[in-house]
Amino acid sequence: MKFGTLAEIETRGKTVLVRVDFNSPIDPSSNTILDDKRFREHIPTLQALEDARVVILAHQSRPGKKDYTTLAAHADKLERLMGMPVTYVDDIFGSCAKQAIRNSHPGDIVLLENVRFSAEENLTLKPEDGARTHLVKKLASMADLCVYDAFGTAHRSQPTITGLPYAMKTVAGLLMEKEVSMLSKVFTSAPKPVTFVLGGTKVDDSISVAGNVLANKTADKVAVIGVVANLFYLAKGIDIGEPSKNLIHNLGYDGEIARAKDILDSYSDKILMPEYVAVKQNDERREYPIEDVPKDCPIMDMGTDSIGSFADALKNSGTIVFNGPAGVFEDVKFASGTFELLRAAANAEFSVCGGGHTAAVIERLGLASQYSHLSTGGGACIEFLTGKKLPAISALEKSWEMFGGK
Repeated sequence: MKFGTLAEIETRGKTVLVRVDFNSPIDPSSNTILDDKRFREHIPTLQALEDARVVILAHQSRPGKKDYTTLAAHADKLERLMGMPVTYVDDIFGSCAKQAIRNSHPGDIVLLENVRFSAEENLTLKPEDGARTHLVKKLASMADLCVYDAFGTAHRSQPTITGLPYAMKTVAGLLMEKEVSMLSKVFTSAPKPVTFVLGGTKVDDSISVAGNVLANKTADKVAVIGVVANLFYLAKGIDIGEPSKNLIHNLGYDGEIARAKDILDSYSDKILMPEYVAVKQNDERREYPIEDVPKDCPIMDMGTDSIGSFADALKNSGTIVFNGPAGVFEDVKFASGTFELLRAAANAEFSVCGGGHTAAVIERLGLASQYSHLSTGGGACIEFLTGKKLPAISALEKSWEMFGGK
């Protein structure tokens, strides 16, 4: 992959658009940002632009959601984390935004309004079409360069993600560069053996990852946990009980059972599945062999015996890619599977977490420093690991081809 980086351009005195991913959990009643991890991850890129006029583009949630709001609280949060003033403008490309940028000086930071307040940003468009939107044309006219640092949105093709790189010289920020570099190591130079741990509820994505890494021999083993494991049980013909079967159905994943069966038929010796599970029975944790699960009890976690055998397998891995929890970890009675596997994975020579809730648990357990890389993008990370080239990466490459030498 060849795209431009900050090290390859001159930004001193320039006006630079910086597309970040500040999309964070928010308490709608108080407009309080509950987790500032994504802000912290972008700070090195913003600090590297200290001699430029920085104009930040960001989004929060999407239309119709309770946390779809202005970026006023985001400006306050960034100001505290950076230890310097951040000018928030409740405008995206109108006269107020233009005036704020004109009045700024090198070293200043201006945060424009939630870009999803522009209807065009909510469209999925080809990059060429995104470049022709009013949103992109107006934004591009207000700056000299663009830095794309929002790995968490890199799997989408929306105007400020893939359109801007087609309209102006755009390079990867430090976070984007780090994400691509670290995740690429899984395919190129990861210490062997490599184990992928796939759980959570994004079953279709996990099936795609499992099929890709086994077919390409990227992974030596794939350990399935959580709802992903439930789907593989069904693919083996195991009755997992009505509540767990209904969950698969309600999530719309019935069609994935055949794909899981194909993987089992081809790679049965490389798939690890928990032999024991914990269910919720009379509001208590009860453990059973998977074949003996009561038909009216939901599977909530791995069983203790399986936690131990999985932890042993992880300890023998050189590389571990962890994506998704082992159960309903929010309930302390069913958290041990997720917690113990994350602790075991932290001891690997090279360990990667696919973002989302799992990364938050790692931080809560105080394990963040032991992991080689915690991705900031759940969806983008897992799509990257399927072997697909993310739309934002393709757009960055095209931008460097079109504008890199100018």
